[in-house]
Amino acid sequence: MKSGDATPQPDLQWGIVGPGTIARKFARDLRVATGGRLRAVASRKLHRARAFADEFGAELAFDNIQALADDPSVDIVYISTPHNAHFAAAKLLLESGKPVLCEKPLTVNARQARELIAVSRFKGVFLMEAMWTRCLPVYAQIRRWLNDGLIGRPRNVFSGFCIHAQRNPANRWYNPALAGGALLDLGVYNLAVSQLVMGRQPEQVTATAKLAVTGVDELLAATLRYAHGGVAQFVCGLSSTFDNSLVIGGDKGFIRVPANFIHGTEATLTVEEFTEGFSMQQRGEGFEYEIEEAMRCLRIGTIESPLMPHADTLATMEAMDEIRRQIGLLYPDEQL
Repeated sequence: MKSGDATPQPDLQWGIVGPGTIARKFARDLRVATGGRLRAVASRKLHRARAFADEFGAELAFDNIQALADDPSVDIVYISTPHNAHFAAAKLLLESGKPVLCEKPLTVNARQARELIAVSRFKGVFLMEAMWTRCLPVYAQIRRWLNDGLIGRPRNVFSGFCIHAQRNPANRWYNPALAGGALLDLGVYNLAVSQLVMGRQPEQVTATAKLAVTGVDELLAATLRYAHGGVAQFVCGLSSTFDNSLVIGGDKGFIRVPANFIHGTEATLTVEEFTEGFSMQQRGEGFEYEIEEAMRCLRIGTIESPLMPHADTLATMEAMDEIRRQIGLLYPDEQL
C-alpha cells in the first residue's frame, strides 16, 4: 500500500430475516457488492435458517429475530419477510439498535411507517426501505438529466408494472393475510419512481381497481395530480402481461426507460431532434447497489439514505393508503 492510502475498512456483517426467494437474490448480490458479507440468518424454523446459512456461507443461524438482534457481531439486517411481518421485525431490530434495510413496502400502511421512522430517529439508527430500483445506475443518470433541466419541468410520468401470476389464494400475491395485492407488491415501484421525478407529494389521488375473489387488488390504475400541474399515472396488476416501461415527459423533452423499468439498465433522453442514450451492465441481479448504498450510509453515520429518504417512503405509503381507501381494501386487523 502506498503512503497516504486509506486503510481498508473491514467488511460489514449482515443478517437476514426471512430466508425466502427474495433473500436468496439478496444473498447472491451481497457476494457481488463491495464491503459486506453474510454473517447470520433468522427464520421461525431453525432448519430453514441453517440450510440458508450453509448455502451462503453464514456462520450463525437463529430461530427468532431477538437472538439476531442481540448478536453483537451483526452490523446491519435485511428484512425479507412477507409484507405483514415487516413492521414487527423492523421495530424489534431498531429498538435493539440494529440498522435495518427492509424490503419494500417498508410497512403495510403509513401509520406503521411513521412509527418506524420515529424509532429510527429517536434511537439514531439507520433505516431504509429496500427500493432497489431507485439505487440502480440508470436512475442516477435520470436524476442528472432531471437536475440539469434537460427535459424542462417534468409534467407527466407514465409507468406500468403488470405480471401474470397464478391465482392461488395461499400465495403472497393473492393472500390478504400477507398484505397481498398488486399495489403493495408492484405498484409501490411505480409510486416510488413517480415520487423521484416529481419530488413532492401529490395533492390529489384517484384510483380504480378490479378486486380478486380474495379481496385484494388484482388490477389497478391510479392518477396522481401535483400542485405544480404535473400528473403521474400508472397501472399495476397480477392478471396480465405488459411492457412495463416508464416515460417521463417534460416541457422540453422526455425520458424513456424500456421494458422492465424496475430492472432498468438503459434509458433514452429525447429533446427535439437530439437523442442521448445511457446503458450499463449490472454487476449482479440489481440488489448490489442498494446493498452498497446502505453500507455507505452506515459507515458515514447517517440514519437515512438520500436515494430513498424517509420522507419519500412515507409519501409512497400515504398515497397507497389513499388508493386502498378508495378501492375499499383493508387487510385483517388493520385500521387506516
